[in-house]
Amino acid sequence: MRRLGLRTRVTVAFAVGALLLSASMALVSYELTRRSLLDERERTALRAAYFDATVVRAGLDTDTPDVVEVLRSLDTGGSRRPVLHLNGEWYARTADPTTTAAIPVELRRVVGAGEPAVQRVRVDGQSVLVVGVPLSASATYFEVNSLRELEQTFQVLALALTTVAIMVAGSGAALGWYATRHGLRPLTAVADAAGKIAAGDFTARLDKTTDPDLTRLSSSFNQMVDRLAHRIERDRRFAADVSHELRSPLQTLAAAASVLARRREHQDERTAIAAGLVADEIDRFQRLVNDLIDLARSDQPAHRASVDVVALARDACRALDLPTALVHLAPDVPATWLVERRRVAQVLANLLDNAVTYGGGPAGVRLGRDGSAGIIEVEDDGPGVPVEDREAIFDRFVRGRAAHTRGTNDGTGLGLALVAQHAAAHAGHVTVGDRSGGGACFRVTLPESLP
Repeated sequence: MRRLGLRTRVTVAFAVGALLLSASMALVSYELTRRSLLDERERTALRAAYFDATVVRAGLDTDTPDVVEVLRSLDTGGSRRPVLHLNGEWYARTADPTTTAAIPVELRRVVGAGEPAVQRVRVDGQSVLVVGVPLSASATYFEVNSLRELEQTFQVLALALTTVAIMVAGSGAALGWYATRHGLRPLTAVADAAGKIAAGDFTARLDKTTDPDLTRLSSSFNQMVDRLAHRIERDRRFAADVSHELRSPLQTLAAAASVLARRREHQDERTAIAAGLVADEIDRFQRLVNDLIDLARSDQPAHRASVDVVALARDACRALDLPTALVHLAPDVPATWLVERRRVAQVLANLLDNAVTYGGGPAGVRLGRDGSAGIIEVEDDGPGVPVEDREAIFDRFVRGRAAHTRGTNDGTGLGLALVAQHAAAHAGHVTVGDRSGGGACFRVTLPESLP
């Protein structure tokens, strides 16, 4: 499972924290407001019930009381329904059995015992508040108060608090994103500088004045890069010096081997074979030295210029006596790329030579694009490269197990390493995969080389 990035995790943490805080505050606010409104409604209902009970008691204190008329005389509005229990009979303004059924049995018993009482119940899915007031030993008065409007108020309040909680969570996420964007800016600068260094630009440094809290990090990073650049430059000079020093004796040996080769007809068979082996090894040694010199120079960033890559690819084919028809330019891809001529020429030469030596011959050289990146693909007709060797073959002096089965054993092991170095100098990379129909496909990506 892919792990979320630091910025995403911090943003999510801010959002979740804001949501939890706002949800907690919303729940507390809702509960406090709900209790306050219910208590206030209960007190109001009690006062109204006591007042109406006084009116009913006065209306019943006659010789021939009209109970229904007394109940109708009450100003209860539309939210209160009065009910009177007198001498075992129920009286109400209208013949509505649900009103009487809304009065719980326990509440009737308590009020019948001479104690006023209040209870909230639900009738037909609606919440009501029932208030009971004793009038006499044979009469009890009840008022059934509808809480529908109060419940609607609670719904509106819950919706408002939920909306606020969501908005606060969104604000927390925005704050987290903003904080991480500015908080991680120094790390972004470190990542950018590291990327430039990985691409071969050892002039990249961090600004010590960007963030006072990261001065130590910036200083340590710059010191590390200075030491790394110094060591790489020292190793590069050593490789270049050794290679140059080897050229002189190699030239002498090559001249001597040439003399032996020209006089082969005057030599016996064993001497001629030995001379041929010496000449072959000297030639291989010369190619190794030349590759080492090129490798020592390849650590520098590419010096880009407009180059006709199609012509360059065809020249590479001619140098190896290959048909120029192998080169294919994809539609809508310009022939002129912004690259370093020497490096791209060597990339093409090494990949074609690799295909000839180990891949049964090249099957095509395809020039395409991926956005602004130029793509060079060299395909061969060989058995392909095993998956476990596809990264190792681009290391120095590594040819992979397939090289021993696909071709001769006279390679230097530096050809593909040079391809990888030249691609990296363009801030690109090289990969190898399977060709459709069999064989290997080497793919070189050169960013920012196409308009």
